[in-house]
Amino acid sequence: MNKSLKALFIATVSLASATAVQAQNFGDMLNDAAKKNNINIDQFKGKSGSGSSISNLSSSEITNGLKQALQVGIQNSAQRLGSVNGYFGNSLIKILMPPEAQQVQSALDNIGMGSLVDKAVLSMNRAAEDAAPKAVSIFVDAIRSMSIQDGVAILKGNKDAATQYLRVKTTAALTAAFRPIINASLGKVDATRYWSDVFTTYNKIPFTSKVNPDLTAYVTERALNGLFISIAEEEAKIRSNPSARVTGLLQKVFSAR
Repeated sequence: MNKSLKALFIATVSLASATAVQAQNFGDMLNDAAKKNNINIDQFKGKSGSGSSISNLSSSEITNGLKQALQVGIQNSAQRLGSVNGYFGNSLIKILMPPEAQQVQSALDNIGMGSLVDKAVLSMNRAAEDAAPKAVSIFVDAIRSMSIQDGVAILKGNKDAATQYLRVKTTAALTAAFRPIINASLGKVDATRYWSDVFTTYNKIPFTSKVNPDLTAYVTERALNGLFISIAEEEAKIRSNPSARVTGLLQKVFSAR
């Protein structure tokens, strides 16, 4: 972004904040900011494939468009990750043994007990798959609270700007809400038993250091990380692929770049 464009958007956001006129047309705010800062707005009105420019979008169109993008990304991700092998079959987000427990896997492989580790890994991923769909409702408050300034920053930001916004706004609350779901899911798929079997067997091996990381905390953190990776992929599709813009508003907002 060149200096003039950056100055224009900073001035626009400042003006919107100072006036607190949420219903003001975004194009009018751009024009007002440009006049106050002696910036020629015409140079920034390049058209996209849809024939619309960002200055023609209202503030509500920007924020509602971004909210729709997040909702589409969340729903698609949760549905995909919540299916069988949603985590286990995706090498990018598959939950493996934690780094501090890698020695456990090697040691058990050496004594022909690697199947215990395989069962533990599968059960961790099944727990994440079981919990994924239940995360959708937790994002609602963060999406509803998106401001005009948030919308502008996200629309002009990196390809994962909306996902990062969601990560900042929801991680703490999502972790607190997700942990008991993961814990229950781990019990449901016998992950705790497999985990106990792994470490009971490992700890019987002479001259080994006992390792017993918090299984629930580890799986929760990895499950959430995988969820955000998946949402970021969905966001990138909406930004770069017109066919992924499944509503008229998404088409209008993301083509007016």
